[in-house]
Amino acid sequence: VQLVESGGGLVQPGGSMRLSCAASGFTFSSYAMTWYRQAPGKERELVATITSGGTTTHYAGSVKGRFTISRDNAKNTLYLQMNSLKPEDTAVYYCYAPHGGYWGQGTQVTVSS
Repeated sequence: VQLVESGGGLVQPGGSMRLSCAASGFTFSSYAMTWYRQAPGKERELVATITSGGTTTHYAGSVKGRFTISRDNAKNTLYLQMNSLKPEDTAVYYCYAPHGGYWGQGTQVTVSS
């Protein structure tokens, strides 16, 4: 199983960024997927989840209305569209497959002017 995140980097406050997570080694379309993040000195926290078919999503209160989780099952790819970014969104973002406890390596997102 591999989960490979991409799309992180440096963005100014108020900006947007889209993260991707390419999945392989399991039947991606059969399982719910999740994004987590971990800021320096803080515990890892759930950001958003999406069901296998993409019809139901759930967000942490801190990102609701600003972030959108989605997936393309034909491409075995999970996405996180992040808008109106704030400095407190700075963290390493991880892709997670709950059914098997699989984690990606993470991608750094830094929101700073």
